[in-house]
Amino acid sequence: MLKFFKDGINYFIAFVIIISLNFLLPRLMPGDPLTAIYGEEALIQMSPEFKSQLIQRLALDQSLWEQFTSYLLSLVKGNLGYSYYYNAPVSDVIMGALPWTLLLVGTAIIMSTIIGIIIGLESGWRRGKKTDKVLLAGIMFLDGFPDFFLGMVMLIVFGVILGLFPLAGAVTPYAGYSGMVLVLDVLKHLVLPAASLTMVNVTGAYLLTRNAMIAVLGEAYIFTAKAKGLNDAAIRYRHAGRNSILPVITHTGMQVGRLVTGALFIETVFSYPGLGLLIQRGLQTRDYPVLQGVFFVITVFVLIANFSVDILYKKLDPRLEPCTLTTGKKLNPTI
Repeated sequence: MLKFFKDGINYFIAFVIIISLNFLLPRLMPGDPLTAIYGEEALIQMSPEFKSQLIQRLALDQSLWEQFTSYLLSLVKGNLGYSYYYNAPVSDVIMGALPWTLLLVGTAIIMSTIIGIIIGLESGWRRGKKTDKVLLAGIMFLDGFPDFFLGMVMLIVFGVILGLFPLAGAVTPYAGYSGMVLVLDVLKHLVLPAASLTMVNVTGAYLLTRNAMIAVLGEAYIFTAKAKGLNDAAIRYRHAGRNSILPVITHTGMQVGRLVTGALFIETVFSYPGLGLLIQRGLQTRDYPVLQGVFFVITVFVLIANFSVDILYKKLDPRLEPCTLTTGKKLNPTI
């Protein structure tokens, strides 16, 4: 219980620090919202009275500390603010884009984890053989590409040259699809961005599984399973594989932040209507409330994912929980 409380305190401190940075960093950018939204020519032609009204409406006449205090009070009330550019509540703007990002990131997490585990088990089982060398070289080669670059390659090859998939968006505009036709259309638009994000994030799960598999193959219970005459598939997946995927669970939780960041770039490349496009538009228009709101949502998701993984890992492997003697001293678990 005490350990759970300490973890909660650590996550709360991290949350406060990140929230403060979410507020401060957008305001360190050069320029101001009025110029970004209306343009210099429009500002020149504006009357001083109207310009003053706009400044007051956007709360730009307040000091930085007053804006920060107002921001914190709004968060406590569950209010993410009002968008300068979209002229709508930030929560409504985010809720329109969040499902698409969740769909993209969720698909990439599931696919990269499954693919990484499978090829990691196969590669570790065949350590030093041709299959292992090819898989290791190929995965490391893909890992060298940035998310957005691989996305552009996929877009040019499969979208422009071959014409197999749509070039942009999440659905076909003005098509009026519904039912299963709409689902298939969404999946068709999802293929390229999800594949790009999956390919550049499969490395971690692959390497962890491969290394764990190599270590597990030297354990006594593996030799016992072989002595019993079990086939290779049963040993590889039921015995060695189950103990090789535990590190991948922690890795998956830690990858949420990277996947979300990568998704933001991928969404920009494919004009996918998720949080990435909101950030891009918010940066262009200096829309501080939208930037704060998007960063806040990302922060919450990443912290929840990491906290959930901490709890889940201890449930899956009880050996991580230290034993306590009557003396109150903790024994290091034998792994």
